[in-house]
Amino acid sequence: MRFGLVDSFARPHSYLRVSVTDRCNFRCGYCMPVEGIVWRRREELLTDDEIVSIIRLFVRHGVTKVRLTGGEPTVRPGLVELIGRISTIDGIESLGLTTNAYDLERLASPLRDAGVQVINISIDSLRRDRFLAITRRDHFDDVMAGIRAALAAGYPSVKLNVVVMAGVNADEILDFVELTREWPITVRFIEFMPFKSNGWQKAELYPYAAMVDDIQTRYEIEAEEVEPHAVARTFRVSGHRGKIGFIASMTRSFCAGCNRLRLTADGKFKPCLFSVPELDLRDALRGGATEEELVTRIRAALWNKQREHPPMELLQQQEGRSMVEIGG
Repeated sequence: MRFGLVDSFARPHSYLRVSVTDRCNFRCGYCMPVEGIVWRRREELLTDDEIVSIIRLFVRHGVTKVRLTGGEPTVRPGLVELIGRISTIDGIESLGLTTNAYDLERLASPLRDAGVQVINISIDSLRRDRFLAITRRDHFDDVMAGIRAALAAGYPSVKLNVVVMAGVNADEILDFVELTREWPITVRFIEFMPFKSNGWQKAELYPYAAMVDDIQTRYEIEAEEVEPHAVARTFRVSGHRGKIGFIASMTRSFCAGCNRLRLTADGKFKPCLFSVPELDLRDALRGGATEEELVTRIRAALWNKQREHPPMELLQQQEGRSMVEIGG
């Protein structure tokens, strides 16, 4: 098989990223199509029972890490209770959540108590006016309060995800690195990726190599050992409590070691973030498919997984989903 073990369809320590809603309270330009999207009806989305059932199936077949995404997962009603149910699934070694932190000041402690261990916070600017321009919402103070609440809640891992765009926020890279001086966080810089109607232009791609060069003008950094399936290259910053990382999916592909699997909010399985073909697990489940039948279909989808995603110029032309519909 291209992906997996003989007795499992997931690599060891594989991630399953589950989008629990396609809705979001921000409208970030890089993940939301310019023209917006039509929100799916409630009945089109997976129910709590269906999410738990599918996660349980994947865990039985090798997945050990689960991350809940969106849209913005905190807008889903009953999220804390859902996380509590997921956290009891035997075999999950890491349960994470990706959020824009808008409501995290209120939810940081309940989510931690429910079982979330890793919190990833998406924030692309530390400047109030620019934050407003990117998100189209004036919630900078709420997000910063959410980050502080996550640190206070005692999560073992707090990460900030920063999509770096030339001419937009690339001049803030050093400001983000400075956060790691006192905060025990990992700031991860992500290359701008093309998705459906997000206005991606190659001129806005700020490559990993340029980010490293910028940082080394002020800071001394040392690379950490790379895990076999890591998507981020992580570095220690001399004298800082936190770390920095880089996700260079456009200029330094990590497809060969990728162990990420994705489930959309409406129950479509995607072996790759950029794969256009999808496997409908929702309708199969609602139609009474047995676990054996579901596993057979998932294995077939993994057999057909591309060895690597297309070049960035071709990705821009694909008629796939927008990022907000897939999940981070």
